[in-house]
Amino acid sequence: MPKVLVSDELSETAVQIFRDRGVEVDYMPKLGKDKEKLAELIGQYDGLAIRSATKVTEKLLEQATNLKVVGRAGIGVDNVDIPAASKKGVIVMNTPFGNSITTAEHAIAMMFSIARQIPEANASTHAGKWEKSKFMGVELFNKTLGVIGAGNIGGIVCDRAVGLKMRVVAYDPFLSEERAKQLGVTKVELDDLLARADFITLHVPLTDKTRNILSRENLAKTKKGVRIINCARGGLIDEAALKDALDTGHVAAAALDVFEVEPATDNVLFNHPNVVCTPHLGASTTEAQENVALQVAEQMSDYLLTGAVQNALNMPNVTAEEAAVMGPWVKLAAHLGAFIGQMTDEPIKAINILYDGAVADMNLAALNQSVIAGVLKAHNPDVNLVSAPVVAKERGIQISTTRQEKTGVFDAYIKVTMVTDKRERSVAGTCFSDGKPRFIQIKGINIDAEIGPHMLYTTNEDVPGIIGLLGMTMGKNNVNIANFTLGRSGVGQDAIAILYLDQPIDPKVVETLESTGMFQQVKPLEFDVA
Repeated sequence: MPKVLVSDELSETAVQIFRDRGVEVDYMPKLGKDKEKLAELIGQYDGLAIRSATKVTEKLLEQATNLKVVGRAGIGVDNVDIPAASKKGVIVMNTPFGNSITTAEHAIAMMFSIARQIPEANASTHAGKWEKSKFMGVELFNKTLGVIGAGNIGGIVCDRAVGLKMRVVAYDPFLSEERAKQLGVTKVELDDLLARADFITLHVPLTDKTRNILSRENLAKTKKGVRIINCARGGLIDEAALKDALDTGHVAAAALDVFEVEPATDNVLFNHPNVVCTPHLGASTTEAQENVALQVAEQMSDYLLTGAVQNALNMPNVTAEEAAVMGPWVKLAAHLGAFIGQMTDEPIKAINILYDGAVADMNLAALNQSVIAGVLKAHNPDVNLVSAPVVAKERGIQISTTRQEKTGVFDAYIKVTMVTDKRERSVAGTCFSDGKPRFIQIKGINIDAEIGPHMLYTTNEDVPGIIGLLGMTMGKNNVNIANFTLGRSGVGQDAIAILYLDQPIDPKVVETLESTGMFQQVKPLEFDVA
């Protein structure tokens, strides 16, 4: 009988699901905070069900000799070392959609709070004051709401705001015009949103591209009197700049459920008269907590009893028999998607996937998931193998799959073509007998490129001196080239180069290469090759 440890607070109904399904379960909701005791006991268990208090570190996983699956009741897995879990062969599951409505509703509630100064009016009235004239609010009706990030949660916010008869504009590089029409919103660029919005609400993950998306510079671009809501992630707003904008009155009010440093016991925005703060309550409703708890219990039970995999962040949905054969191809599919995703900063209309030869007879659903996740994770690290198709559908991305019998020199290959309004981009790859994925064609140019963690991709006209220029520039900037691959469509025509580097490349090096005028494109690429 499989044995599961529940080390954080989980509903009794969820715990009972394990028992009813035939899984032995120990419920120790305080254990997650006792690192030493948890490490002492974890070796006894096949599964670990957690919320946010338990930290699944590499050190803990070293003691988890029997652990097969970690289930996180909720979407955030910052407390789980996923690479370390993958190396140990431990599946990490989450419940990505269990609290979407709750978080979206909290954002709407925060918007109402700052529109009508409800927290301040409540405190004043409880104090025995009657300051009716002091709390003059604004209506939401006919106001413009700017939604930054129109994915799962942001899409729900859009829907609710449209119901409130607000004008909704949305900035999301991956929001298609078709999806925008479905939501009843206007798709705009960020600067346009900043200039037009009376209220701005954030619903994007925290990445290098979104960090401080409301920077001091961007806050200055907003309409005077704007009100800002953040129920997504701390770090999306420059908190010091926001305080200055509140002090001057440029920003009328702000409502924050998340902070750059959490738990937030001290913050520059605390006690500001025009700021409403809550302690990361976005997912804190009875319904949401129950939903994610029940869902994680079902998922973990299914895996431990039948081998079925759902909502895994580090493994596709495949049977045990398929996994042994498909492993290298799953990695290849992810790398092809990651290449396309990192090369694309435009809304994607379609992803077309061609399977040729032996790979066409495999479980294409799992391979498709791996491709799509690779594409989308380049801009949203919260996307996983299961949620990727749902996110792609929400964004109006059309996915097409083609199978064909062996047509070329390779026994099998996968070709991924991405379509936007401006261009098509394709990349193909195969797995050789050594099991290592390789790129075999980019932009129609045949190559043989292994895939490394840090790569630099360039395109140029085929002229002398490019290899020397790349080598000299890397050398001057102390960047070691481990290997390189070249390809061209013909003498004097389009050419590409792929450099394998020992470390991530500094953006200044990219700027140096671009400034030479010799390259059509210079793009650093990162791949998870673990």
